[in-house]
Amino acid sequence: MFLGHIAVGLAGKRLAPRASLATLLFAPMFLDLLWPIFLLLGWEQVRVDPGNTAFTPLDFENYPWSHSLHMTLFWSGLVGVVFRAVTRNTRGAIWIGSAVASHWVMDWITHRPDLPLWPGGPEVGLGLWNSVPATFIVEIVLFVAGLWLYLRDTRPRGSRGRLSLWSFVAGVSLIYLINLAPPPAGTGPRTIALMALALWLLIPWTWWIDSTRRTVR
Repeated sequence: MFLGHIAVGLAGKRLAPRASLATLLFAPMFLDLLWPIFLLLGWEQVRVDPGNTAFTPLDFENYPWSHSLHMTLFWSGLVGVVFRAVTRNTRGAIWIGSAVASHWVMDWITHRPDLPLWPGGPEVGLGLWNSVPATFIVEIVLFVAGLWLYLRDTRPRGSRGRLSLWSFVAGVSLIYLINLAPPPAGTGPRTIALMALALWLLIPWTWWIDSTRRTVR
């Protein structure tokens, strides 16, 4: 749920106004930022399987270290504790940790039953991805809601503040639409992992957004 995770990051400015938008986005995206690294290390596996679900042809064969519920809770606690140690911001740390955990909840809604509860454990998933229109509607609604909350709580510092945010909105929307197209035939796990690593670019982008806008709460 790409746009859904971004929505959590944008909405987080209301609950953790002292945290940077880069950190607020890093948290709900954290599992997907780990995943391509674990793919390249050979710790997790994925393959292209057209028809796996209506929304994506990716078959997430094995990803217990980044996406099992057990490890999600571990990563959630770790990220929250590190944030608290660095910033002394307890309220922000609670939200940051919760945002990491929100990733698994959203994936549980969208994925077919391929999310392990723990490494080697039973796999679950409600399968929203089996319907393209339903997936699209849910993600767009979440994204618009998150953006609306962020706009309520921040104001641009001149034209750069508007450019940084709206270029980001256009960029992630374009990424989302591009991902609706199936990958080229013969695309392997390494290529998928390298493409997924591009998600890391969203973190400095949102840092730039934060530097060009001010919080009004």
